[in-house]
Amino acid sequence: MGHSHQAEMLDLDTEVLHEYHREVITWVGASTPDRPRILDLGAGTGTGSLALARHLPDADVTAVDVDEPMLEHLRHKATALGVADRIHTVQADLDQPWPPLGPVDLVWASASLHHLADPVRALTRARDVLRPGGAIMVTELDSFPRFLPDPAGAALEERCHAVLAERRAEAGLHMDDAWGARLTEAGFTVETERRFDIVLRPPLPAAANRYAHLALQRMRHGLADRLGADDLAALDTVAAGVLDRDDLVVRATRTVWSGRRPAQ
Repeated sequence: MGHSHQAEMLDLDTEVLHEYHREVITWVGASTPDRPRILDLGAGTGTGSLALARHLPDADVTAVDVDEPMLEHLRHKATALGVADRIHTVQADLDQPWPPLGPVDLVWASASLHHLADPVRALTRARDVLRPGGAIMVTELDSFPRFLPDPAGAALEERCHAVLAERRAEAGLHMDDAWGARLTEAGFTVETERRFDIVLRPPLPAAANRYAHLALQRMRHGLADRLGADDLAALDTVAAGVLDRDDLVVRATRTVWSGRRPAQ
């Protein structure tokens, strides 16, 4: 899947799951001091950075990502939303030595840590750039959402997600890590763990159909060499018709951990 589609998927996730994102951002905002300095690790298209900057009008946000085109996308959106003066981008590989990024009051890591080769090392560096008593918020997902409500479609999705999980494990992605334990290992005090089981039923906005279409295309692209011919053909058929369906149900699970660097 190309960069433009990946960026669109990230943006659509925020648009379609807006109530979940709003609740988490509000929760985060309540844990920050006045005029906070925020570090967004693995910022992607900046959905977290932008939401935090808009929710906290006196916040200063540094968005870090390895992908410069993603950061360029972020900068364009920040300008369009009128927050470009409070969002700064840094292109960096978080598995390599970090550039100077602190001190900060909040570290935000949304669906990014599982991509890293050594998440605990990154979390330890995050602790070091936090001021004593500063907060960290980690969000992770078990997979991309499911969309198909009919039995045959749901069964197809489950088969595809199972194979994708195998492929992610083979690639070394840390999708199923115990993030509370990882935070503790990195020297944080874990305060809260919240699981969000999200179910959105019809009628849904058109953005949900586009999100489903891109997710199924991404799945098809990632599994072209792993699925049988019948499942690939079924996936093609479902993806081709999903934009016109009015029965989609968005089902997703996200978990958020909050922690702090000890004050002493």
